[in-house]
Amino acid sequence: MTAEVREQPIKIYFTDRVLAKTLLRLIPKKVLPNYITATRLLMVPWVTLFIWLGNYWVGLILFLVASLTDALDGALARTRNQITEWGKLFDPLADKLLICTVVFVLVLKYVDFFTAWVIIIIESVIVVAALLKKRNGTDIQANFWGKIKMILQVAGVAFLLLSLVFNLDALIPVSRGTFYAAIAFAIISFFTYSI
Repeated sequence: MTAEVREQPIKIYFTDRVLAKTLLRLIPKKVLPNYITATRLLMVPWVTLFIWLGNYWVGLILFLVASLTDALDGALARTRNQITEWGKLFDPLADKLLICTVVFVLVLKYVDFFTAWVIIIIESVIVVAALLKKRNGTDIQANFWGKIKMILQVAGVAFLLLSLVFNLDALIPVSRGTFYAAIAFAIISFFTYSI
């Protein structure tokens, strides 16, 4: 999980610059982006367990922290030139595991069957397509549409958890609409995925 030198220029996003001026300054140089990705992978079972047990408050906090690590590891890798093959493979995998497990446990129960399964199927297809392209030697990189999709998925889960924590039924339709938008961006992301 050590950093590897890249020959291609690294695309730095606006959010990377914002994070580099704020939160990334708090992360010591010895903390590699892959450590943050591994932490997210390790958090997935805990997030899922607390949500499954109905402890939505703890589940919400853990989910938001895990989601924040997604922004941090990518920005850290790009701004510190620490992009690795391991990170390019496991960062999106960790995202999809986090989203799919929470969607399976939460959205299936509180939103609807169709929305949950469409999200899980699209995410699974993206993983398979990425692995096939990776096997053929194509470089895997996230795209703008995929980032929007992930933000919408995180927002949809957060709205749903907030509705459960604070008994705000009005947030469930907001969550549902956010998931519908996430599905649209997932489809766009799939067809424009630069992998």
